[in-house]
Amino acid sequence: MFFLFFISLSFVGCLKNRTENLKKGAVTQQKNYRWKMVTTWRPHFPVLGEGADKLAKWIDEMSNGRLKISVYGSGELIPALGVFDAVSSGTVEMGHGASYYWAGKVPAAQFFASVPFGLNAQSMNSWLYSGDGLKLWEEVYKPFNLKPFPAGNTGVQMGGWFNKEINSLEDLKGLKMRIPGLGGKVLAKAGGNSILVAGGEIYTNLDRGVIDATEWVGPFHDLKMGFYKAAKYYYYPGWHEPGTTLELIINTEAWASLPPDLQAIVEAATYKANIWMISEFEAKNNANLQTLLKKHKVQLRRFPDSVLGGLKKLSDEVLEEMAADDPVSKKVYESFKKFQKNISTWNQMSESAYHNVISKKYN
Repeated sequence: MFFLFFISLSFVGCLKNRTENLKKGAVTQQKNYRWKMVTTWRPHFPVLGEGADKLAKWIDEMSNGRLKISVYGSGELIPALGVFDAVSSGTVEMGHGASYYWAGKVPAAQFFASVPFGLNAQSMNSWLYSGDGLKLWEEVYKPFNLKPFPAGNTGVQMGGWFNKEINSLEDLKGLKMRIPGLGGKVLAKAGGNSILVAGGEIYTNLDRGVIDATEWVGPFHDLKMGFYKAAKYYYYPGWHEPGTTLELIINTEAWASLPPDLQAIVEAATYKANIWMISEFEAKNNANLQTLLKKHKVQLRRFPDSVLGGLKKLSDEVLEEMAADDPVSKKVYESFKKFQKNISTWNQMSESAYHNVISKKYN
């Protein structure tokens, strides 16, 4: 009898503990969070800044208001290039930008934005989501208390705006150009000067002759930013950024504080942001290109094959030297290079072959 009484008490005790734990869990699940997101973009900047705004809005909607994020454009809370440090230190919970802006702090970070003559948007997503890319990105950012997510892509960019024609590699010598990331290192190897300037300062610097050339994204943005007023020649293709991934970074302690369902919501929102951004650019670039050409009489130029070939060779040298100097970059580069090699044959048989077919004129 005593044994049965003891078992009954134990059972009641277990039920009580379980009920209390469920109540605690329910309280945890219903806890509301108020976070800050800082960005490298001007407030509400078309597509890029909008991407951050929409990301916060979607998280709010999907979480039924449990996770609300206040978005701050560059200069509103911190400078554009202070995003990495602000999130790393825990000053704010989230940041939105591009990983190549942090090349001085984390050289390997550049691979997760864009690599000259590297992967386009479709292949970058494949490497990140279905290859080792995202796993390596998390590994690279872990010492900085950051968890990264792909959160947008520009697609293939334009080659940039120049105040003189580029007919040979010699024309790049001494050129002062706003160009970040690995593309900037390639330009420097060609004898040019790579200058990192925040988006809001580019036009003024180009107009005043502080820089001789600039790249940004593509026709949709370039028209809005008025570069055609300050530079004469518009070059393509964007060899330096064939498919640039944008990032959402989250402080790891802040991330760990979220319950699993909110973590899943944040992750789902980054997928939505990623596909929304590339879709927006693809939908708008051509109409704006035609405006630049027909209304503003911009002189469109294709980089000569000799220039592209020379830049490709210099790009390979930059990447090999970088891998030799930094073990972390080497590990990421080897994964990137292997993935690109493996996917290239399929790309030639699928995307490239298809575009060749539809661009050909048949009798």
